[in-house]
Amino acid sequence: MANDKPMAAAGVIFAAMFLLGLIDNAVAVIARDTGLWQFHATRGVLAAALLAAMSALGFARLRPNRLWAVALRGGVTGVAMLIYFGSLGFMPVSQVAAGLFTAPIWVMLISALFLGQKVGPTRISAAVLGFGGVLLVLQPFRDGLDPVALIPMASGFFYAIGALATRQWCEGESTLSMLLFFFLWLGLFGVVGTTWFTLFPVEVPDGPDGFLVRGLVWPGPTSWALIGVQVVGSMVAVGMLFRAYQLGEAAQVAIFEYSLLIFAAFWGWLMFGQTLGSSAILGMGLIAASGAVISLRTKQPVVDSGPAEPHGGGVAP
Repeated sequence: MANDKPMAAAGVIFAAMFLLGLIDNAVAVIARDTGLWQFHATRGVLAAALLAAMSALGFARLRPNRLWAVALRGGVTGVAMLIYFGSLGFMPVSQVAAGLFTAPIWVMLISALFLGQKVGPTRISAAVLGFGGVLLVLQPFRDGLDPVALIPMASGFFYAIGALATRQWCEGESTLSMLLFFFLWLGLFGVVGTTWFTLFPVEVPDGPDGFLVRGLVWPGPTSWALIGVQVVGSMVAVGMLFRAYQLGEAAQVAIFEYSLLIFAAFWGWLMFGQTLGSSAILGMGLIAASGAVISLRTKQPVVDSGPAEPHGGGVAP
């Protein structure tokens, strides 16, 4: 389009990914004294309250046109982010993000198998290349077969379904309406999980190892502050994503989201001293190249429904 501003779009998306890389790394700190489920319950309530306030002030339309479509999409993407954030309790953000960024591969496969979309040899080769990159980053066979290392790929699978639901069912829906239902589902998952592990407690390891099975606790002030930063930071980052998709062509803007892999690794190194081996760096490059090829080779209709979730990871639907 004549009014596209690709350089401005790239700058905005880089800023958004820079922020998301920071706040997602903060989950490792939250995991030290808080449970995954309570984290999502608290985050969901705060985010829903913020969106309700925005609606009351006239800045957001929260009522969906098709309740079933927006609710179903919110549930699927909620599952994706539940897996994503759960993985952050025991894996570096750079590795978890690599699993999430398999979403374009899943979108291509699901579209070909169930939606009748033709897939040529270029995209098939890109998918194989991207999957090889994921294996280099996650290294599931480093100490024998470790299926746990592949869990982040499940977040990419569910995120892909959410992306397809956005395109197929949610055209014309308010982005903030979809955002609300996304947070409501995460909050509901959080309440259910917190209630379960509070009523039926199990032995909870100390620190981040107890993130997945910790029931209701009173987090320390640092965790409270970081949860608040998560909510506000996510909203700011999503606002940047919306602006980026207004400034540039969608397929090209989506490629810039792969910078999250770089920024996540940078913040992980700065905050926790985490380093990446040469194989992981190569794998990230292959994942980014794969996603770029698939994005550019896939013809998609423009859907005015906004690009992304405040998940802490890219791959815009």
